[in-house]
Amino acid sequence: MPVLSVIGAQWGDEGKGKILDLIASKADVVVRYQGGANAGHTVVVGQEKFVFNLLPSGILHPGKKNVIANGMVLDAAQLLTEIDGFQKRGIDLGGRLFVSAAAHLVFPYHKAIDRASEGVKGGTRIGTTGRGIGPCYADKIARVGLRVGDLYDEARFAARLEANVREKNTLLKALYGAEPLDFAAMLAEFRAYAVRLEPYVADTFHLLRDCLDAGQYVFIEGAQGMQLDIDFGTYPFVTSSNSSALGITAGTGIAPKRVGEVLGVAKAYTTRVGAGPFPTELPDAEAQLLRERGGEFGAVTGRPRRCGWFDGVAARFAVQVNGVDSLALTKLDTLSGYDKLRVCTGYEIAGHVTDRFPVGVTTLDKVKPRYETLSGWKEDVSGVRRVDDLPAAAREYVDFLEDFLRVRATILSVGPARDQTIFR
Repeated sequence: MPVLSVIGAQWGDEGKGKILDLIASKADVVVRYQGGANAGHTVVVGQEKFVFNLLPSGILHPGKKNVIANGMVLDAAQLLTEIDGFQKRGIDLGGRLFVSAAAHLVFPYHKAIDRASEGVKGGTRIGTTGRGIGPCYADKIARVGLRVGDLYDEARFAARLEANVREKNTLLKALYGAEPLDFAAMLAEFRAYAVRLEPYVADTFHLLRDCLDAGQYVFIEGAQGMQLDIDFGTYPFVTSSNSSALGITAGTGIAPKRVGEVLGVAKAYTTRVGAGPFPTELPDAEAQLLRERGGEFGAVTGRPRRCGWFDGVAARFAVQVNGVDSLALTKLDTLSGYDKLRVCTGYEIAGHVTDRFPVGVTTLDKVKPRYETLSGWKEDVSGVRRVDDLPAAAREYVDFLEDFLRVRATILSVGPARDQTIFR
């Protein structure tokens, strides 16, 4: 059976949590392949709200296997807190959660460096969450990182951790003037984590291969979004991993030929969190209205999201890079009440207009968006369950986006609840 992946087609926060939850109910295995506790999904079930940082969304569905794969960076304290929180709510993870022994661990020195270095590197303030994700991935690439499996070779783990703490303390003190961290306390902390994590640690490469060979339905969930991809996002204002579908193979060990359908998720408008270029960003007063209507505050940080009109140029680029087969368009209900809606269909750069997203250049902050204006609608669509029952202007808006992006929107979301969904 082919693999299905769900990828954010904007700057993250596209409402993937709900879409992931809907699809996870049909899967056998749900996998997260990149990022760490800097990402978040929110799922609403009835009157309950569940916030995910590290756990895959299949946790809410009994009988599903849930995999934290090798491409992730693991904050052990956060994961255990999340596990405890779900278990207190009656959701048992025993025998259903598998953590890759090859996933890298986030340490307190990663978080300390993340916070201290913000705004120092190249004079650029990225807008990091301070969760240590970037420094952990940097250690992975520098070949000094420690992985989950290293926890169980106590002597080797202690020696390598001591060397890392010594080096990071020198950096923290000399470059940032920060206080040093205590190696002995950190070692004791992570030995305690090792005991609690051990029931979940697994060889996830062979687990996933066995599942695929047995014909099981494997569902890959992405975190963040395409425009935060380390290679094809708005660098340097990006995350530290491949948040596009390009990262799936390296982040899981699933061979490229076995990665099948890609479902892209996009809001009916655009948001981003943190610093960086945002061509369709609205002025403060207009952005605040959209922010309040859409509840646009980060699931992890609570930070208010920057809001703007739908950026068709960036979204079509995401469709192309990820090989998106179909689209889930979320938060259509948030646009109810507008007289006019705008969609960016071109960028003016140095007097030249293009509908191609600029790759590997630094001119995006100088882009002037070119818009098409469409009619809005007044009706509340949150109770609609059939496409034909949507206002004509809403159907025309969806049709316009489909034509421009050259992909069909097979799922329309008109609210946060599971049943506030139109399947086409």
